Amino acid sequence: MVSFLKSVEKMTSGHLVLTLCCCIFAGVSAEFSGFAPHSCRTQTFSRTRTNREINPRFKRDVSTEGFTPCFSSLEAADLKKLKQNTHETKFLDDDGSSFILSWVGDGTGVILVLSTYNIPIDWFFEQGSSHLYRSEDSGKTFSDISHVINNTYIRKEFGINVGPGHSQRVILTADTSGDGEKRGVIFTSGDSGISFQETTLPFHPGQVISYHPSNPDYLLVTSTDKTLWLSVDFGQNWRKVHANVHSFSWGAGITLFFSTSPKGTVDADRRGELFLKRTEDLGKTFTTVSKNIFSFGYIGSFLFTSVVEKPGKPRVIYVSSNQGDSFNQAQLPSATLEQFYSVLEADAEMIFMHVDEPGDTNFGTVYTSDDSGIVFSKSLERHLFSPEGKSDFTNITSLRGVYLTNVLEKDGRIRSVISYDRGGEWRLLNKPENVKCEASVKECNLHIHGEYSRIQDLAPLIPLSDPSATGLVIAHGSVGDSIKSARPDIYISDDGGYSWMRTLKGPHHYAILDSGGLIVAVEFNIDKAIKSIKFSTDEGQCWKSYDFTQQPVTFAGLASEPGTKTMNISVWGYRTEEDSKVTWVSVTIDFEELLTRDCEDKDYVLWLAHSSNEESSDNDGCVLGYKERFRRLKKLSVCRNGRDYIVSKEETPCPCTRHDYLCDYGYYRHENSSECIEQPAFENHTLELCLNGQEELLQTSGYRKVPGDKCEGGFTPQRKEKNINKQCGAFSQASESKPETTIVTALTITIMIVALSAAVFLIVRKYVFGGRILAYRFSALQQQDDDPCITGNLNNVVSNGRGFHDDSDEDLIG
Repeated sequence: MVSFLKSVEKMTSGHLVLTLCCCIFAGVSAEFSGFAPHSCRTQTFSRTRTNREINPRFKRDVSTEGFTPCFSSLEAADLKKLKQNTHETKFLDDDGSSFILSWVGDGTGVILVLSTYNIPIDWFFEQGSSHLYRSEDSGKTFSDISHVINNTYIRKEFGINVGPGHSQRVILTADTSGDGEKRGVIFTSGDSGISFQETTLPFHPGQVISYHPSNPDYLLVTSTDKTLWLSVDFGQNWRKVHANVHSFSWGAGITLFFSTSPKGTVDADRRGELFLKRTEDLGKTFTTVSKNIFSFGYIGSFLFTSVVEKPGKPRVIYVSSNQGDSFNQAQLPSATLEQFYSVLEADAEMIFMHVDEPGDTNFGTVYTSDDSGIVFSKSLERHLFSPEGKSDFTNITSLRGVYLTNVLEKDGRIRSVISYDRGGEWRLLNKPENVKCEASVKECNLHIHGEYSRIQDLAPLIPLSDPSATGLVIAHGSVGDSIKSARPDIYISDDGGYSWMRTLKGPHHYAILDSGGLIVAVEFNIDKAIKSIKFSTDEGQCWKSYDFTQQPVTFAGLASEPGTKTMNISVWGYRTEEDSKVTWVSVTIDFEELLTRDCEDKDYVLWLAHSSNEESSDNDGCVLGYKERFRRLKKLSVCRNGRDYIVSKEETPCPCTRHDYLCDYGYYRHENSSECIEQPAFENHTLELCLNGQEELLQTSGYRKVPGDKCEGGFTPQRKEKNINKQCGAFSQASESKPETTIVTALTITIMIVALSAAVFLIVRKYVFGGRILAYRFSALQQQDDDPCITGNLNNVVSNGRGFHDDSDEDLIG
């Protein structure tokens, strides 16, 4: 397992990082948000590309079946409208190696673009330069506003830091040199980039400044000397919060968590000697909520810590659902000392956790938690987790409860599986009706390219969905008995992944506009310049092609406003002129005048989600305890949903069945069975767990309801936790105020706490497995950066603004 773990360590620096199938970051914790395609505000386009060899795990197949997509001709009147609403901008005298684009505010149409040059770091303060552009009309026109920031070089790694929601806040981070030393400088704007205020910082920033998720005036950042700084007036004034800070994250409200090491200690993070502190008054007073930690993360409503309970022993995971007032050990079975953990998805109700398999395997097991975040059950075996620290795990946000990922079979094949009930059951994807498999293929299914394929340069984008486009999913894929290394085609599902249709040949960049009423796609071929865009008004059943330019451009990526409400799309690329000079180009197409009719009631139809079309079944469409009937656009209706469109649905509760339950700890399901069976190793063993400092006996018949399930009546298995009046290892430390008390008092309290902790450790009991306490390794809680908005540079990582992590687990890796 050494090589795989070292690769993961290189990607994550051992951090308890938060992964966000989407967006992952203009700051940090989008890592844990579920995948929300096109919800991110920042995209990066680059002229530099890397060529990789195809991973041998992908089945090589260069043969392609004849396939002709459906295209209809563009009428002359529609062509005229599109030409009148196509706007090209040439960024003359700017041959920057990359362009960073950020949308400011929601629905404002304001875009800021930063062009930067790949200049050696030693040149930054003498010869570095960049350009800043601004658009007020969704990219139809741009103005060079570099003079507003005094033509200061803006650091590419910090990019354009845009505030949350409607804030219209922007932060640009720069470095200036004076008197022989470097100083941190920020430019802040509260009016969407019309004006900027320059502020010289009393420190040198070490990472992207993090916004508070709901109050953009509150900013946090760590300096290069690991001091945590806070501003409560949008960067005008700063004050020190704490020294020796390794990582931090906003919690609920104004609660702030951060890990710190005692002054003068060296490598405290490597030895697991960090303190986790909490402040609920913006740094006036502190509470130490955990000790001896390697790393931590605040994910959804859960606070995780990686703790060393006893010197020389492996770390374990503790979880708190009450902002650190108390912790309980997460019960993850079958973990060994060399394994790592990765949180794939988390919300207020449950967690998807990947547990690595021992050995250099590149796969593991996915577990799902109960609503306390403590008890986990096995969901999926042989889950693919690449050497680069990437997973294909994707939340299909256009339909409730649907998740898509890939597994690594014993024979080395990579295959796609999908769950429609939040990980309760997984199955192979159905083969599209308009595709045939080769005669020699015994098992013919659709397989979807995810993040692993993206980093292998097999597919430019991961699957795309959005809550406003009900049931719609767009993805790259291939049919057969496994994923192929041949150029993938575009597949679309209109029912949340139950059925699929091949719709375009070859890889494309794609986007959903007008809440699913319009889909656009541009062919992706690094060896071929492009000049046309394809669009569909019937969810990809048929397409029209429009030449948006007479001078082809080398395609870099698509850009559209976050969400799917807009009807504007921008094609970004560059042209190489006769003198070998590169000119960046942006072409924005407004489809508003093409779809001029507003949709009416007659354009919509009622649709039962998750339906198997079994009209006689009372449970048809029942998933997670209830049915949903959506009002969705008819495919043949050519009209405009508009910005005010809101998804309309009706919910009806269903009677409970076994499908509304997961198998409880110590139980499992046979393939194609809904019955939970006790694992042989757990027979005749008591199951005890520690909840809020009290040991409780788990009495279960093998089932626990899926978090968020709303079923009523029907199948109701017995499950309860019985308090057996014994204290156990849930813990919380007493408050310490700032400034801290005298050294003698602090030392005395510390000794008492250590002694008490040792005593508690001797009596603590967890789930008993074979007569011993299970040991866990918490190498990194990481969030995959499967951000569909990073379109130009497949290796780029953006960050989102909620927290920062600088812990390291290197000491136990390898």
